[in-house]
Amino acid sequence: MRKPPLTPEEVQEAADKFFPLFDIVHRNMPEGSNTEDTLKVMETVCTLAHKLREEQEEQIAPFGFNKKTDDGISDEDDNTSNIFRI
Repeated sequence: MRKPPLTPEEVQEAADKFFPLFDIVHRNMPEGSNTEDTLKVMETVCTLAHKLREEQEEQIAPFGFNKKTDDGISDEDDNTSNIFRI
C-alpha cells in the first residue's frame, strides 16, 4: 500500500510540532553533542514523558466507589447497587 507524498503544508505542520521539542532536549545536551545524539536522547525523554503523563492520569482518575457509571451516577449514589439499604 503506497501512500501519497506529503504536502508542504503537512511537513510544515509536523516541523512546527517537532522542532520546539527537539530544541528543548538539544539545549540540555552537553556541549559538542551532535544531532544524532540529541535524537537518541529525545526518544528516551519522550518515552519518559509518556510514562509520567500516564502516572499523573492514574493519580487523578477516580477509583473504587468514586467511579462514575455511564449515566454519570457514582456507585455510591446508586440505591440499587446496595442490597442492604432500606
